[in-house]
Amino acid sequence: MPLLCLSTCPDAETAATIALTLIDERLAACVSRIPGIASTYRWEGKVHQDNEVLLLIKTTRERFDALRARLVELHPYDVPELIALEITDGLPAYLDWLAHESAPP
Repeated sequence: MPLLCLSTCPDAETAATIALTLIDERLAACVSRIPGIASTYRWEGKVHQDNEVLLLIKTTRERFDALRARLVELHPYDVPELIALEITDGLPAYLDWLAHESAPP
């Protein structure tokens, strides 16, 4: 099952490091980085507003547990955002590529 995972990072450098690591370790087929996200959230009883970089991580259900563990290791936040959404349909050739590129070596 293909997944689209969302995660925010505090800056472009962190986002690039995480993206490259996930690709190098074949935990994701593609990671898109979207700068300029404005996040408003409550943390430890206070409201925060921060600029972040959003990662769109394309992977598979089979690789998700390893991806989650690695993201927690790499991420500077105490509780990094990681949300996984099932991809129920798409271009078959793209979904095949996603599965192939996310497979363990």
